[in-house]
Amino acid sequence: MNFIQTPIADLFIIEPKVWKDNRGYFYESFSGRAFTEAGIQANFVQDNQSFSQKGTLRGLHAQKDPFAQGKLVRVIQGSVLDVAVDARKASPTYGQHFSIELSGENHKQLWVPPGFLHGFLTLEDDTIFTYKVTNYYDKESEVGVIWNDQDLNINWVADISKEDLLLSDKDLILPAFKDFVSPF
Repeated sequence: MNFIQTPIADLFIIEPKVWKDNRGYFYESFSGRAFTEAGIQANFVQDNQSFSQKGTLRGLHAQKDPFAQGKLVRVIQGSVLDVAVDARKASPTYGQHFSIELSGENHKQLWVPPGFLHGFLTLEDDTIFTYKVTNYYDKESEVGVIWNDQDLNINWVADISKEDLLLSDKDLILPAFKDFVSPF
């Protein structure tokens, strides 16, 4: 596994070693030893998976303490634009975001530590997105920011119109980043 530091501290792109042959491919999607050697302490307690059509936007979400979560995210089938926003008040990159395309083809993963808002936009129909988390889901601990926040200025993708986006009712009423009181 190759751990690539992004411009935001503690946020890593992970490129697994993929072995391909005439049967298909094989790779380790997680190795506790590799994470420890990269300086990442993560004790995963739950795996989650979603299935979405093109234009589904989920986020931007996080959970506050005592249920804050680190996430190891990847795509099994299809592709997404994955976005992480640094919501750690003391961080020099507070309010900055990083985005990357994750797909079933490129096998890239993103380590999103606690203290980040996270979301993704599906770029293909029948996309399967999966992630490991370091804490259990707790509805009362949910926090978030509206996906199209003007201050964050996230470029979600030009070829999907805003009218064609599929969002949950919950995601449509999240606050702006300037009104977000970071618990991190």
